[in-house]
Amino acid sequence: MTEVELKQVAESQRILELLFSYMPKIAAERQMDNLLVLMADLGRSIVSADRCSLWLVDEESGELWTKVAHGVSELRIPQNAGFVGCSVITGEPLLIKDAYQDSRFDRRSDEKTHYHTTSVLTVPLMDSMGKVMGVFQAINKQGESQVFSEQDLERLKLTAVYSAKTVESAMLTAELEATQREIIHTLGEASESRSRETGDHILRVAEISKKLAEYLGLPREEVERIHLAAPMHDLGKIGIPDAVLNKPGKLTDEEYAVMKTHAEIGYKMLCNSKRKLLRFAANVARSHHERWDGRGYPLGLKGEDIPLAGRICAVADVLDALSCHRCYKAPWPEEKVKEEFVKMSGSQFQPEVVDALMAHWDDIYAPYRVGAEEPDSGDGRR
Repeated sequence: MTEVELKQVAESQRILELLFSYMPKIAAERQMDNLLVLMADLGRSIVSADRCSLWLVDEESGELWTKVAHGVSELRIPQNAGFVGCSVITGEPLLIKDAYQDSRFDRRSDEKTHYHTTSVLTVPLMDSMGKVMGVFQAINKQGESQVFSEQDLERLKLTAVYSAKTVESAMLTAELEATQREIIHTLGEASESRSRETGDHILRVAEISKKLAEYLGLPREEVERIHLAAPMHDLGKIGIPDAVLNKPGKLTDEEYAVMKTHAEIGYKMLCNSKRKLLRFAANVARSHHERWDGRGYPLGLKGEDIPLAGRICAVADVLDALSCHRCYKAPWPEEKVKEEFVKMSGSQFQPEVVDALMAHWDDIYAPYRVGAEEPDSGDGRR
């Protein structure tokens, strides 16, 4: 084998190793920003560039943006600017040997980053409908030649095809998740509006639940699921009569029995969804009134038989209920709220969740420090 052939074999082996290294990471990634970083890193390594980034088209603003230009924060440029803009308009790749000798070069990125661009590759990313959704751009070839070759261009084209499909799939997933978030928030607000309480309640419970999950050391994905599902905890109140839901005084035993059905109503509204997140929210709706000692409702679950998200949401819900005005009570003073959680740790609430609340009390309780009145007698409504 000649020296040239040996180099070609070695280069092919290098690219195969890169692909085998990056593909599992890319397939497992769910966050768009992280996915784009992985794609850019792969592209940079494939063609031995100093920098590589994925520019995506922002249809609403008419701009191209990237968060993955190495060493810099987010950049935005007009959709028709520079080499990437040219590839967006024409749908064709570019191989540029000296950027400053080309009239299409947009120097603003260099001026902003204090960088000097010489050789450039751009390859458009096409969606499944054949429309340009972004541009792969590699800058400044590293190594002996200092200029990108036709072979580099072909390799980046192949990388762009895979990247386009992956990014489009991630965008569709993100859009579906955003739709689910909107549905969850809208339904959560609907349940709150029935009880004449501020819609901020669901936001506060969601934020407190998220913080408690973080302080308990749960994985990021689980924290996010709990954050998204928590606003649905009282969805079942939609099915509770106004006379019970908005009664200013203490509920009778019969009325309280009706009120308690909201946990099961919320569960039944969500449990048959095809969406995992909504089924997860169904269990939060049903379990956030269960007690650690098994004396809660609707199922009388005890200890770790109660879903963790329900245990966390229970603490968040009670904290907000005690700390805010309700139609049947005034907000409790801070010290009395704190004493209540210490008192109920191990009976109503899981001790570890209360410990997390106590350890981070100032952070979690800060939004409620606007003055509180002496408590009225409560009746368990939350």
